[in-house]
Amino acid sequence: MRITLQPAYLLHRRPFRDSSQLLEVLTAEYGRLGLVARGVRRKSRGGSSGSLLQPFAPLLLSFSGGGDLKTLTAIEAGGGIAPLRGDALLSGFYLNELAVRLLHRDDPQPDIFAAYAVALAALADGGAIEDALRAFEFNLLDALGYRVELVVNGADGGAIADEAFYTYRPGTGLIPQANAAVAEAPKGLYRGSDLLAVARGDYRGSAGQTAKRLARSALADLLGGRPLRSRELFLQHRERARDSG
Repeated sequence: MRITLQPAYLLHRRPFRDSSQLLEVLTAEYGRLGLVARGVRRKSRGGSSGSLLQPFAPLLLSFSGGGDLKTLTAIEAGGGIAPLRGDALLSGFYLNELAVRLLHRDDPQPDIFAAYAVALAALADGGAIEDALRAFEFNLLDALGYRVELVVNGADGGAIADEAFYTYRPGTGLIPQANAAVAEAPKGLYRGSDLLAVARGDYRGSAGQTAKRLARSALADLLGGRPLRSRELFLQHRERARDSG
């Protein structure tokens, strides 16, 4: 296998032996890949192409080999993007961690590559961070075969009703709740009107919190209860900002 100038993004890297790195990348046509980047940590008078290996920057990667780890043979810049800072930077790391944790290697996911690029562009442009994250999360769930159906319930396939309330059950979907259940446990429920707004991609008002809770619930099932490091960093960042303010 020899691939030339494949559009890609760096998801994660770590040192390997004396001057190399092990990379996790997301590519346009081949999905998530593991690559060995030999010699990229070695200092060079003329500069090293390894300096191009930065997260969130569009890349063009050439690589060869088979098996679980392929060999990086060339790197080129794939275009420019504004640097991420603050909450946008931490949100970018969150996207990367989700991709590494949930995408299988060597499984082409062109829709996820496109959704990732759109999310990064929104973060770089200073757009609504939460909207960008929710859109990527739901796209990721769809690609993995765990689509959250937002317009029909999982009990009998009936349409989601504006004034009804629902719980979410992984693997089953949204389950209608009787009035008694609504009175007993309102915090664990989703209002139908909010669910339908999320289905339209409208995250304004209470629909935004509904989308966040629902995406977290669906992703938690796939993550197997293991916490996300990026989420912990985000909370620490918020605490420091609050303390300094």
